[in-house]
Amino acid sequence: MQIGAFAMTANPFATPDYIRAFGTAAEERGFHSLWVPEHVVLFDQYQSKYPYAADGRIPAPSESGPIDPFTVLSFLAAVTRTVRLGTGICLVPQRNPVYTAKEVASLDWLSNGRFDFGVGIGWLAEEFQALGVPFERRGARCRDYLELMQRCWSDPISQYAGEFHTLPACRQFPKPIQQPHPPIYFGGESDAALKRVAQQGQGWFPFSIGPDQLASRLRDLDALLAKRGRKRSDVRVITCPYFTPVDLDLVKRYSDVGVAEVVVLVLGGNPDGVRRALDKFAKDIVEPARSL
Repeated sequence: MQIGAFAMTANPFATPDYIRAFGTAAEERGFHSLWVPEHVVLFDQYQSKYPYAADGRIPAPSESGPIDPFTVLSFLAAVTRTVRLGTGICLVPQRNPVYTAKEVASLDWLSNGRFDFGVGIGWLAEEFQALGVPFERRGARCRDYLELMQRCWSDPISQYAGEFHTLPACRQFPKPIQQPHPPIYFGGESDAALKRVAQQGQGWFPFSIGPDQLASRLRDLDALLAKRGRKRSDVRVITCPYFTPVDLDLVKRYSDVGVAEVVVLVLGGNPDGVRRALDKFAKDIVEPARSL
């Protein structure tokens, strides 16, 4: 069992020193991967329901927005050498797909093939509105955009004609180090999310879901994969318990149902605080989990 770390890269505490400490200390302590979130804007008032809190509110003040994930991960790529780097998650349908393909390839190139592309369709309708992108049919838009990106990553001459975007014949370089492209991990826990995993994913990254519920959803995923001639071994399953306290027993229960990696939420407040938090996880979780 491998252990990753999820960082709330929000201002004002996510300073360059904080991010550097998070990356270098996590790598030194044997964490397998580092993940960071995305929201380009937040709102004081919104009607959308945050799916991972009982009150439907994102657990952060609106003035503490996260730093752009590709910027953070590029910074982390420069101060680390082996730990994997992932978006948790990139809100694909609200972004320009050609630029996103370029950012993914550039980050994979600069990190020497260490990027994991965690993607999702988003939940905050107001954010889509701010970007001038329809919130409706964002699942179909995400699928279309990922198909376009795959052409940019794999083909010498990239070209694509889809419902939501058309790319004329052109060349986009550099190509990612990982071929045919960095692994795509879909977030989300719904039936639609599992269908996206079965159709386009190399991984599934659910949040805030317990081992028993996850085991049930994995049986559903197995059935969807079989319909496409795929099997469980084609998909790497990782999960983040989010604000649920994590101990070795919980990690073992995840391992028993087929999870390859548990990503723990690391909160520090300052560089020394994040080092202390990583020290505790390393002692209590990272080192013992290697034998699971």
